[in-house]
Amino acid sequence: MIQNTNSLWRYLVVVAVLVIGALYALPNLYGFDPALQITARRSAPVDEALVKALEKPLTDAGIAIKSTEMGEDRLLIRFASDADRTKAQPLLEQAVDPLKYLVALNLAPGTPGWLRMLGGKPMYMGLDLRGGVHFLMQVDTDAVQKHTQERFAAELRATLREQKIRFRTVTPDPSGGLRISFLNADARTAGVDAIAAEYPDLVPSESPDDAALLTLTPKPEFMSEARKIAIKQNLTTLRNRINEFGVAEPVIQQQGDSRIVVQLPGVEDTAEAKKLLGATATLEFRMVDIDGDLDAAEAGKVPVGSKLYRQRSGEPVLLEKRVLLMGESIIDASSGIESQTGEPAVYITLDGKGSRSFARATRELIGKPMAVVFIEQQAGKPVEEVINVATIRDELGKRFQITGLDSTNEAADLALLLRAGALAAPMEIVEERTVGPSLGQSNIDNGFRACVIGFAAVCLFMLFYYRAFGLIANVALLLNVVLLVALLSMLQATLTLPGIAGILLTVGMAVDANVLINERIREEIRRGMSPQASIHAGYDRAFGTILDSNLTTLIAGIVLFSFGSGPVKGFAVTLSLGIATSMFTAIVGTRAIVNLVYGGRRLNRLSV
Repeated sequence: MIQNTNSLWRYLVVVAVLVIGALYALPNLYGFDPALQITARRSAPVDEALVKALEKPLTDAGIAIKSTEMGEDRLLIRFASDADRTKAQPLLEQAVDPLKYLVALNLAPGTPGWLRMLGGKPMYMGLDLRGGVHFLMQVDTDAVQKHTQERFAAELRATLREQKIRFRTVTPDPSGGLRISFLNADARTAGVDAIAAEYPDLVPSESPDDAALLTLTPKPEFMSEARKIAIKQNLTTLRNRINEFGVAEPVIQQQGDSRIVVQLPGVEDTAEAKKLLGATATLEFRMVDIDGDLDAAEAGKVPVGSKLYRQRSGEPVLLEKRVLLMGESIIDASSGIESQTGEPAVYITLDGKGSRSFARATRELIGKPMAVVFIEQQAGKPVEEVINVATIRDELGKRFQITGLDSTNEAADLALLLRAGALAAPMEIVEERTVGPSLGQSNIDNGFRACVIGFAAVCLFMLFYYRAFGLIANVALLLNVVLLVALLSMLQATLTLPGIAGILLTVGMAVDANVLINERIREEIRRGMSPQASIHAGYDRAFGTILDSNLTTLIAGIVLFSFGSGPVKGFAVTLSLGIATSMFTAIVGTRAIVNLVYGGRRLNRLSV
């Protein structure tokens, strides 16, 4: 005789899943606090002294601080209201050194400390819920090919002149390569040998009609890698620029082969954001003015041909206005470790024109100190900083290195920035959206209201139509929402407005399985089976139909996630996770409750 009982371990598994789900869904009930995030740049200290220095102007202005949290390289100051945060932001920006610290708006989760220690985090809100600006940018990868042609053309001219191989012209080829016209066939033969040794990424092909003509084509894998590097460099450049803009938790990610999505929460000035996204960083190499009076320069009497700069340590240094080399001449840069001192270093490669002029200049200045000036954009203005001062020991040519960087990460970022500045990959904004914070809150309120109304309508129908089994289905539906929210929180998935629509659809779909099970149970009762046998047959025979229907929907969700973008992906994530949780709660969860309530008993009828 069928008794419909579960072993203890099955109940324990269900309880464990539900407890863990409830625990990780809990952070979403605590909301967010308006906060300001002070992030350290270049190993600047974040300590109690910084906290006290920032608390003083806020206290003097009568602005209450809710709490402060100190991390490795950042300080988070929470406020009771948006108004207090708005008043505090300019005060903190004045209180810190902009070269050492960044002040950014943030929404800090109000999750208690004990829950954060367990890894509990609320869901991340998308731009349509938090407010801000959205850009979809198209990277002109064709410009990479043009830049590659120009780079190789300059390098080839320099190489052929150095090896005294006589040629007439080096011109771009419409197919994407280069054409070199030599003086004669012998010069072409010598040129082929020299190019094969120096430029393995170029494939030479001789012309049968002209014995002095040589065509060079970059290898397809080289051009493919160059395009990938261009996208990566643009991503790095955008991240650095946006960090300078003071945006907390921005979204900068690649979409497809040639597009970049930029989302800036809390930003409403699209003009300033556009200006920022077009900024670049570069280097200048200048000689130190050893004859100038540094004390007089600090007092305001700077020599006519010099300019006063600051090193990272804060010490002043007097440099000549004449620039030996500019960042435009840099064609490649890579980061590494200096072999003798073990310091982070950036290895720089110059183009032909830059290497010749730099070699000529440094040949005459051996034994004198030279400075490296790093120039970057902050709030639309160039900020100059001396990162290295070193004595020229030998003539510097096509390849050399610079040191004086704080970390290997900074060296890697600088190398990527320099490469991005040299590798022109223009970007065009093809889509632009602005979402105000009030509209974002309205989206949250409307979405929450829709979920509540939909949930209540489904629960009332199930309770009216299936009685006790409808009540069990409603409990499973509530647990399904809890588990779905917990999964979104644990995965730190971004919740968007389409994502809320996915949750609402999941609420409606989650009850489908219980409808199938309950209808199957009623059918078995009508056929004359006992209540216990009807329960067993209802779950057993409905499982195949439930699996098939959910599997087809899951495939649709996977396809949407794979080929969709932005809002479509948000919908696909919540839909797919909702299917998984509804399968668990509708089949495993309700079966456990039904067996607990009805299992092992003699029943005359079922309230279904």
